Amino acid sequence: MAVGVTVALAAVLAAAPGSAAADPTAPPTAGVEVEVPGPENGTLAGSGHTLVPPEGRNRTASRLTATEAAADGEVAKMVDNGPTADRLDIVVVGDGYTAAELPRFHADAQQKWAELTAVEPYTTYRNLFNVWTVDAVSNQSGVSGDPSPDTLRDTALGSYFWCDEIERLLCIDQDKVDGYVAKAPEADLVLVLANSTKYGGAGYNERSETLDYEGISTASAGNEKSGEVAIHETGHSLGKLADEYFYSDYPGYERYLGPEPADSNITTLTAEDLAGQGTKWHRWLGEQSPDGGTVGAYEGGGYYVTGLRRPTENSLMRSLGKPFNLPGVEAMIAGFYREARIASPVTATDRTLRKGDTAKALVPRLTGADGRQLTIRWHLDGREMKSLAGRTAVRVSDLALRPRDGRTHTLSLTAEDRTPAVRDRGIARTMRSTVSWKVRL
Repeated sequence: MAVGVTVALAAVLAAAPGSAAADPTAPPTAGVEVEVPGPENGTLAGSGHTLVPPEGRNRTASRLTATEAAADGEVAKMVDNGPTADRLDIVVVGDGYTAAELPRFHADAQQKWAELTAVEPYTTYRNLFNVWTVDAVSNQSGVSGDPSPDTLRDTALGSYFWCDEIERLLCIDQDKVDGYVAKAPEADLVLVLANSTKYGGAGYNERSETLDYEGISTASAGNEKSGEVAIHETGHSLGKLADEYFYSDYPGYERYLGPEPADSNITTLTAEDLAGQGTKWHRWLGEQSPDGGTVGAYEGGGYYVTGLRRPTENSLMRSLGKPFNLPGVEAMIAGFYREARIASPVTATDRTLRKGDTAKALVPRLTGADGRQLTIRWHLDGREMKSLAGRTAVRVSDLALRPRDGRTHTLSLTAEDRTPAVRDRGIARTMRSTVSWKVRL
């Protein structure tokens, strides 16, 4: 087993369920927990977790010229799909880009967005996202640890490979990252792109206590496989999914003996138990999954060879190059709807609309291969007006109101996502949005 995998797994083992380190009375261990990407030439998406320092390699603040300082921290909206309050906002920050290399950073950000949206359910729901770029100007091009462990570069975010002595683990200075992320109007998810072609990344998957984003994924901008690692990390941060890989040759991970995990995609139960108890991914049992398998309960997951089961043989939460499985897709969509709303008022809702006004809302279009769109319905005082279905704008004069009745009426638009990719009724209830206006003739 590679040294990096051994180091990472040692950290995982220390916090394993039922271990002494899991004792809540034990003193906390200094450091930030991150997921280690799997080896470049392997198939596993990850190699467990380890604790790393929150600071980067070069702690001193970079000194910039007046021209560089003017460019540093500039914010641009790379993808604009609506108001920040109603969209899932991704903030992309680059490290190891000099002022002259900022155009390359913007091109790299576009490329990584294209890689992300090539994977379902991002493909279908790409219009639920805004993407911001924040320019971070570095004194030197490239990042520390590339090409060798002793390479040290003066960069804005202090990114470095060989973090915790693991070559492919790409860590950052969290305080410096947050300083740039805070410049964007909103952040629900953060992606840090290192100016490098070296394979690597990391998943900082805990919600930010200060800026409230879901997590940070780091990736090499010039390495396609690193992009796959970053997408896997969003499975943790947005989908709240557990890792589905396991280690057959690491002591202590032969069998899981702990309680039923809270994670939606691993279980101690058999397929028969899932069906009988109506729990976890029971609604998907027997279905063909996008990752090529049939949904069941396959032995191995959450790092353990036995005792924990996963929904399919292979998925993105286990192997690079695979899509999310059906339960994973459902969990990702649930994560999207924790941050995004699908009906936003274009016409202000804080005034009463009159005969010459139009009630208008912004409802994003879905971009899946099946052509499915969101369901849009209109109601007047609670009564559905079926003739207006599918419209995003209605003139007050088109409503069947008695002229000058002196009453104030309530007009509302409800957008609902009835995707067959979600079978959990609790999740489905979060996938509708309503906008209401007061109208009077």
